[in-house]
Amino acid sequence: MRKVVSQDGTTIACRSTGEGPPIVLMNGAFRDHTIFDALVPELAPHCTVHVYDRRGRGQSGDSPQYAVEREIEDLAALIDDAGGQAVVFAGSTGANLALEAALAGVPITKLALHEPYFRIAPHPKPPADCLDTLRALLAEGRRGETAEYWLRELLGLRPEMIADWRQAPLWATNEANAHTLVYDTVILDDFEVPAERLATLQTPTLVVNSDATGDWLRDAARATATALPHGWGMQLPGSWHRIDTDILGRVLAGFATT
Repeated sequence: MRKVVSQDGTTIACRSTGEGPPIVLMNGAFRDHTIFDALVPELAPHCTVHVYDRRGRGQSGDSPQYAVEREIEDLAALIDDAGGQAVVFAGSTGANLALEAALAGVPITKLALHEPYFRIAPHPKPPADCLDTLRALLAEGRRGETAEYWLRELLGLRPEMIADWRQAPLWATNEANAHTLVYDTVILDDFEVPAERLATLQTPTLVVNSDATGDWLRDAARATATALPHGWGMQLPGSWHRIDTDILGRVLAGFATT
């Protein structure tokens, strides 16, 4: 992977492939650019696809103190490297970050968001002290427990589902990236849809959700689309918090090229 230097000097690892209008793919919690390995080939015949490791993950650098503004600057550097403006697709907590970047004026021509992380009534919010708990677990070196806590308290996974996660090949990556769960939780702020701020955003925004996702994720996607003056929602085939890759690829390619 090549490196782009962000405003604070942090190096951000990225890779580009394909030909056509630029689209930047941004991952959510736990993951790095490899989460898009199956999606990139679907988009590359239609777009120049840019993937990257968000700071603190994979081959990218990090800074001693985290701030959402630094991640916004990272995306701005990627888009500048991609030609000065781009479509952005982001999922889960990455969708929240992409919205913050667009609100901050990063030159995003269109946004496509997959199930942004918000909690709206009647769905309960995570514990009020969740950020302090995550930091305490990490300070004690309990990275596996940090990941489990996030899955249980912020994603709402049942114990048997967390056990399945622990047995999966990606669990080592989950533990390696556990410190970035603090970053994503900071991005989520109070977990509510910032409707007044979103009402000022003029960027055309597609918000997609899976037809088999959780109720709170579906409701968050719909509320996000409703809050955006140029937003619209779309439900696509998939599973919990995941859309079938071939279908998502076709939708994104059409969205990015029209």
